[in-house]
Amino acid sequence: MLEDRDYMRQPEYNEPRWTPRFRFHWSWTVVLLAAYAAVFLSERLTERFFPAQSFFFDYLPLSKTGLEHGYVWQLLTYQFMHAGWLHIFMNSWVIYVFGREVESLLGGKKFLALMFSSGIVGGVFQVLAACVWPQYFDGPMVGASACAFGLVAAFAMIFPERELTMLILFVIPLHMRAKTLLIGSAVLAVAGVAFPMGNVANAAHLGGMAMGWFFVRTILRGDGSRLVGARRPADNILPRRPVLEPLAEKTAASFVESEVDPILDKISAHGIQSLTPRERDILETARKKIGRP
Repeated sequence: MLEDRDYMRQPEYNEPRWTPRFRFHWSWTVVLLAAYAAVFLSERLTERFFPAQSFFFDYLPLSKTGLEHGYVWQLLTYQFMHAGWLHIFMNSWVIYVFGREVESLLGGKKFLALMFSSGIVGGVFQVLAACVWPQYFDGPMVGASACAFGLVAAFAMIFPERELTMLILFVIPLHMRAKTLLIGSAVLAVAGVAFPMGNVANAAHLGGMAMGWFFVRTILRGDGSRLVGARRPADNILPRRPVLEPLAEKTAASFVESEVDPILDKISAHGIQSLTPRERDILETARKKIGRP
């Protein structure tokens, strides 16, 4: 390929000769995680130093009673609150792992739309469950779990065949495909709604997954492809025309597998600063295609 030959490359005057090993990369994923941490610390400080002040716990968590009083902002504020250290750690870890790659593909605006809409729909599902089974679901709810499950659903729709390694109890490795993770999570959520146990907002998890699935299938793609279809969910997200001349003969599916996936894996392993100009062009073109109606 001509552009890969040294004598055909344009000089990169703005690129530093020495690149530090660690470089912070701003993203909406990081901003959301920082916001979760800030709100959580505010909750803990309020509990410790101002126990009589109940603003955090009366007006910001989501509840059926709160919505009946017109506190519609709870559908948004509950997403930033968490019940304990393990709760915020698990949600933040899932959002960090899946959020970076999804955000790099969708862009900031669509990524935020996915996150907040998943949280809102998950909250609505939980409130509806409280209306049907008040003895199990009628109580204040906090956490970004619905957002996290919406993110997992979107990831599985875009990369259904991606191999993942999950750590059971943070020790035992379990290998599965992204679509298998989504199906298993949906089954557990449905079972949790049908047979409620403990303090888990399974209805919110189910609503978040439903919104993530709907977001990719309908809002991003606008057609009726099934989830079980290898790479079909990504076909319309990625460019239909060739990004560069050497890619002219590649189909959308082979282009995703051979060009975009390795770039995303490279970003995960080495950071975005490791990309070549050609790799940046491929990702930028794919991102712009997503924004087209």
